[in-house]
Amino acid sequence: MATAMSATAAERAVLEEEFRWLLHDEVHAVLRQLQDILKEASLRFTLPCSGTGTEGPAKQENFILGSCSTDQVKGVLTLQGDALSQADVNLKIPRNNQLLHFAFREDKQWKLQQIQDARNHVSQAIYLLANRDESYQFRTGAEVLKLMDAVMLQLTRARNRLTTPATLTLPEIAASGLTRMFAPALPSDLLVNVYINLNKLCLTVYQLHALQPNSTKNFRPAGGAVLHSPGAMFEWGSQRLEVSHVHKVECVIPWLNDALVFFTVSLQLCQQLKDKISVFSSYWSYRPF
Repeated sequence: MATAMSATAAERAVLEEEFRWLLHDEVHAVLRQLQDILKEASLRFTLPCSGTGTEGPAKQENFILGSCSTDQVKGVLTLQGDALSQADVNLKIPRNNQLLHFAFREDKQWKLQQIQDARNHVSQAIYLLANRDESYQFRTGAEVLKLMDAVMLQLTRARNRLTTPATLTLPEIAASGLTRMFAPALPSDLLVNVYINLNKLCLTVYQLHALQPNSTKNFRPAGGAVLHSPGAMFEWGSQRLEVSHVHKVECVIPWLNDALVFFTVSLQLCQQLKDKISVFSSYWSYRPF
């Protein structure tokens, strides 16, 4: 009996020593690793000026838009950090073989809120980690779990901003400032939307036609969607309109892909540390070190 009790006591002593090492050493090693990864992720959102290797005004990158299913829309978008600084788009109207060209006014830029928000969430995660530097002494596993949960929340929000574009109604797209960015002004029968989806920059052009007052069609306004389909209806001003054609083109942004990989790796590291801490749950719940 005494031998069994002493063996149990010895096992507890070993476990407690391992847990002390985990809190004092392993946790900080993981936090350093997380900070290094997230600083790399942060740099992807603020690309340095070409050739300088330092942070500053983001360099301009040109992306050619394309689609494997249509060549009716072609164009180039210029991305500068979290803003579209230039857009040059050609739209071919098949019914009359008309070619429309529209571009951003020179004095305009369009902020991509998704990129800005993702960057802000990464900065917040880095701030949380920086507040627990090498000199900070974790006393309980619960404290570590709380920090990991807070960091994971910011990283999940950052990832979700890039992977989950906003669902907008057609009136919301029509009211967007993006429609007033172009010169010459967009024709009244066109709507344009730009968004990020995963590692892609997407441009959607909607062709519209007015529904006649005596139309026999059952008018049902469409709800919010990332991408509306032909036949979607909405009311704008005194008119009832229907989407006749939808053209979507996109391009891959390599550094967004890098950022998403960094988010995934960081979330895995956080979860692994949480799992290690939880192994000792019978000790840290009542015993500080």
